[in-house]
Amino acid sequence: MLSAIKHILNLIMKKMKCIVIEDGNNENQLRLVKINIPEVTSQEVLIRILYSGVNRPDILQRQGKYKPPRDASPVLGLEAAGEIVKVGHSVTKWKVGDLVTALLHGGGYAEFAVANQHHCLRIPNGLTLAEAGSLCENYFTVWSNLFSRGKLKAGEHVLIHGGTSGIGIAAIQLAHRFGATVWATAGSNKKCDFCREIGAELAINYKREDFHRFFLNRRESISLDIILDMVGGDYISKNLDILGEDGRLIFIAFLNGSIEKINFSKIMIKRLTLLGSTLRPQSIFAKARIAESLEDNIWPLFEHKKLLPIIDSVYDLSNAGLAHERMESSKHIGKIMLKVSD
Repeated sequence: MLSAIKHILNLIMKKMKCIVIEDGNNENQLRLVKINIPEVTSQEVLIRILYSGVNRPDILQRQGKYKPPRDASPVLGLEAAGEIVKVGHSVTKWKVGDLVTALLHGGGYAEFAVANQHHCLRIPNGLTLAEAGSLCENYFTVWSNLFSRGKLKAGEHVLIHGGTSGIGIAAIQLAHRFGATVWATAGSNKKCDFCREIGAELAINYKREDFHRFFLNRRESISLDIILDMVGGDYISKNLDILGEDGRLIFIAFLNGSIEKINFSKIMIKRLTLLGSTLRPQSIFAKARIAESLEDNIWPLFEHKKLLPIIDSVYDLSNAGLAHERMESSKHIGKIMLKVSD
């Protein structure tokens, strides 16, 4: 009751707690302050955030290596779950009091955030609010790239880099569930074991073994149909080497850099296709289509326990710096979450 009264008072006063980035690029530069609650436009809803996901672009934005779109909130946070407390005058899909999980155009590290009504999804039955808040950024990205753009089919072989990241876990589970044979890379034996537990045929510890040599030197050759890459750098040329004929290389991030010298003849000889996309700059309509497809194709899999959200750790909003430190350590397996409101 006291919590509800507090949030009502916040709405009246139009102030909320949020995390801002001070000068500098380390996790200690994240500070809890009070700012104005954002206003909704005609197609938007205002969400009282309960849990917000921490994602790699948040780290890069804090470090000054990633500039958000001009129309995005300057506050970090790309996904959240919570309760709708206000709706724009043209909103027809939701009402005040609905619980949703949402893809955000920034703003998740705060008590309140706005989202387009079509970027909000119902919370799958059986999931906790923390689990629901962990879904959107990763599943929007994986579904649109691996399936809509990459056309992954049952029976194909797919390699997922960063297998125990939020993206990696979503990709392994989805590809396995839809009938593909999944391979992965990860940074420890423990992480490799986990990749196998959730559906990978085999995972390569890239700190002990070069995945490039692993695939090229096998007695039983593997013709990889798709590689989902978030690493870039020297992985780009290695990926081209190990892809099979008519293979597809899908870029979703470049943690090790996007500029690399490669031999384009490999693309011609093997008839390879290079694809890439980033989610945040896409149009409201494009993201709405992904949301609709997720609710039709993926949300029932959560409800039938055929997909499992994996939460690594949960931190209070005031400890967002510790959450960033956890992600930068690369020790996590699964999603790192912020608990924002009670």
